[in-house]
Amino acid sequence: MNFEMARELSELDGMDVRSVRVADDVASAPLAEREKRRGVAGLVYAFKIASAKAELLASLDDVAETAQRASDACRSIGVALTLCVVPESGRASFQIEEDEIGFGMGIHGEPGIWRGKLKRADELANEMLEHLLGELTFGRGDRVSVLVNSLGATPLKELYILYRSVDAAMHAKGIDIVMPLVGRYATSMEMAGASLTLLPIDDEFAALLSAPAFSPFWSVQ
Repeated sequence: MNFEMARELSELDGMDVRSVRVADDVASAPLAEREKRRGVAGLVYAFKIASAKAELLASLDDVAETAQRASDACRSIGVALTLCVVPESGRASFQIEEDEIGFGMGIHGEPGIWRGKLKRADELANEMLEHLLGELTFGRGDRVSVLVNSLGATPLKELYILYRSVDAAMHAKGIDIVMPLVGRYATSMEMAGASLTLLPIDDEFAALLSAPAFSPFWSVQ
């Protein structure tokens, strides 16, 4: 709602604006109702690809179309061990016990698919991939970019443990990982947890992702 209001206000000021919707969280709604899905870290891919396209002096329509294609291609799912505290309320909306995990929870603590006892990284990675790959079609030799994102408090060491499991599973399927990203890219304040995003890669996306860029969170030399 806020983004659409910003677009409308910009248009009232005479600016030419396009809106791109990111809805990559497979846990938030079934595929048949994809328009109801929320966004997670897929926005990182959309931002980078759109920026690189704009750097090529593409038209606004082309930039928006390319960003939307990247957004539509992404699939994400998250797991959480704690919730973030919304500053306005000063407390979490509910609690997760120390030995529990929320599977499929949203970036702001929205309900997920299940809540239960902690599992090993290999089990979580396989279950996350099961949900993501169920909506994507890959064959041996196909390319994918993998983003293992900290939701805030989860350190790199634990993210790499999760990535190791994802890498092994994709390698076993004969799928090549291109430009893997591991770190804090789309966080939810102090939430402990991680999200996993897959983006199928074609030649255009590969070129745009590898195009030079510099920002505090993602630099490409």
